[in-house]
Amino acid sequence: MALTEDVKQQIQQAYRDVLAGKGVRARYGQRLMIAEIARYMGEITDNDGQRTSAPAACVVEAGTGTGKTLAYLIAAIPIARALGKTLVISTATVALQDQIVLKDLPDLKKHSKMNFSWTLAKGRGRYLCMSRLESRLHDEGNGDSDTMPLFLLDSPGTEEPGTRAFFEEMLASYGSRKWDGDRDHWPEQIPDDVWRQVTTDHRQCTNRHCSYFDSCAFFDARKDLDEVDIVVANHDLVLADLALGGGAILPEPENALFIFDEAHHLPDKALNHFAASVPLNSTRQWLKQLSQALVKIQPYLSPATQAAKSVERISTASRDVDLILARVYEEAEHNTGWEFNEERRSAQWRYPEGELPDALAELAAESRIATANLVRHLGALADELQGAFDERKQHEIDRDTAEAWYPVIGAFHSRAEDQLRLWAAWTEQTGSPKKTTESEQGASEGSPESIPEDSTNGPEPRGRIYKSPPPARWSVRQRWDHAEDITLFSSPVLADNLLYSRLWSRAYGAVLTSATLTALGRFDRLQARAGLPEASRLLVVPSSFRYAEMATVEVPAMACMPTDDGFAEELIKRVPECWAGETATLVLFTSRRQMHQVRDALAPDYPDLIITQDDMSRGEVLRQHRERIDEGKASVLFGVASFAEGIDLPGKYLHHVVITRLPFSVPDDPIEAGLAEWISQRGGNPFMEITVPDASIKLVQAVGRLLRTEEDTGRVTILDRRIVARRYGQLLLDSLPPFRRIIAR
Repeated sequence: MALTEDVKQQIQQAYRDVLAGKGVRARYGQRLMIAEIARYMGEITDNDGQRTSAPAACVVEAGTGTGKTLAYLIAAIPIARALGKTLVISTATVALQDQIVLKDLPDLKKHSKMNFSWTLAKGRGRYLCMSRLESRLHDEGNGDSDTMPLFLLDSPGTEEPGTRAFFEEMLASYGSRKWDGDRDHWPEQIPDDVWRQVTTDHRQCTNRHCSYFDSCAFFDARKDLDEVDIVVANHDLVLADLALGGGAILPEPENALFIFDEAHHLPDKALNHFAASVPLNSTRQWLKQLSQALVKIQPYLSPATQAAKSVERISTASRDVDLILARVYEEAEHNTGWEFNEERRSAQWRYPEGELPDALAELAAESRIATANLVRHLGALADELQGAFDERKQHEIDRDTAEAWYPVIGAFHSRAEDQLRLWAAWTEQTGSPKKTTESEQGASEGSPESIPEDSTNGPEPRGRIYKSPPPARWSVRQRWDHAEDITLFSSPVLADNLLYSRLWSRAYGAVLTSATLTALGRFDRLQARAGLPEASRLLVVPSSFRYAEMATVEVPAMACMPTDDGFAEELIKRVPECWAGETATLVLFTSRRQMHQVRDALAPDYPDLIITQDDMSRGEVLRQHRERIDEGKASVLFGVASFAEGIDLPGKYLHHVVITRLPFSVPDDPIEAGLAEWISQRGGNPFMEITVPDASIKLVQAVGRLLRTEEDTGRVTILDRRIVARRYGQLLLDSLPPFRRIIAR
């Protein structure tokens, strides 16, 4: 479809109406973004509703103050409607999701005169399951219940969380429609272990066969999904839908125009989504629960039926898995060079190039076969139980038994499938040309402290297309007061192939936007990590901020570098000098340990001044900070990575951002280490191609906390002298907005 004059007029008129309605002036960057997205979407070749052009995405970096949400909504809504496609807006955070649904879309509809509808899409696990809530209350009130209490499946070996009164309040609130069953809309935060007792997943849900289907919170929230023009989702839900083949939860990718806001999170979200893990001892405990469940279900099944035979097969398969896991644990425990971090009471071991030792590889293959057998038989029993819901056919299992036990067996089946994913990932061929037994403990190649200084003197990184690096495989051994476990992990190193094959090659169109998509001024890192199509359009929208007039970036003289032993003491001395005379300061650390060390040293001398992000919930920390400022008091926030991105403190609520240390990646991250290893083997420089670009993105995000509106002013202080003393530091400094610089020599 070419961009028709009618659609152009709709976009232009909507923008004029919004500007007039809100009484604001047009922003150059916003207009540029609208035009770029409209041009991209208009150039998608349409053939009876199918994209026939080569896959391509539109990538727009737009800084704070651009008004990018309004820009992509005004550009995309008329085009999506003209094409007959659903507009899917995906965010990384619940906060932005709620802002779009509750503020931005209603505001746009009010002022633009465009007619469109929208709904919010969340995964099943965000909603109350009435069947599980009823079972939870029934099991607590009936100590002699013969069913397997579902909450025991979720928190083995722990004290029972939550109270009966709490669950009764939940039931009353939902029954009276004071609450819609959405976890995020409950007045207080619900702990994970409590929430797991009253929610479900697709393996446990009986859908239309459930007696509560007509009053189901999840299906009630989804009923408008196929009818609306816009679906607001999040990256995790999009990835979950793609893992199910696409179209299972959200519209099919071929019938959707995607907009990924906070798109810099998408590659990491994809890696997390396709990672897998198996805690060996915890799994063996879980298998004991399975055995208990099988004993309890047997009286409800007639002998010689298919379901009864499946129970016997599951019991045998479960014992086989338990025996092989015991052997895996023994092998990993005794033949791995564990080096414990006593502070965290844990040790990590990475398998270089993803290559497992021969003995462990053989055990992984056996585990895969045994777990696949267990999955198959659990699936067969789940199918037998589900079949009992069909009232048109006679069945060997009565419906009451099916309703009681289908969710239980479904939960076991889902858990077994998760474990099978790990064994499948551990037995895939890595394609590595050689094997090595070298330990990868300690700093990785990506750590700035572990690389000779002259290795950072190369040119600005140009990026590299990484072709199928081997997966990262590693183990973590943890110790507690009365227990110990070894967890096995696997993860892709890059999400490029996953995202290309499941998303970019199928989606009718996709827009990616964020304030931080480039690294050192280039899109290369994002293109490699996200597997963006070659034909993608790339644009950096200029900011409306007058950076040089609004703020300074200062690098004071320091007696120590962050790599020196005395750096923490230097921070304790210098940080109070930074907040002196200021009313609102944010101090950012790269480690919690150092944040607490500095806080503990300073708090006695500065009572009621410092708040750390660990003191209370994020929302409460920010509320107390604003309250202090409103009362005319000074306030200093201490935070780590999550406070370097996403918090919004405009105007008087933040005048000074202090960055204690450059945000280089943690050197023992096994995924980053695996990618660094892969690049090194191909003659690249992982420090310049991964570590420095990634640090630049984090640094830009951190300084982005300072200026939130065109009226804001303030300063950024960087206490890490490497930004001026190292050659790579100049690249990091130049990647920052063009603040006026004050650098002590």
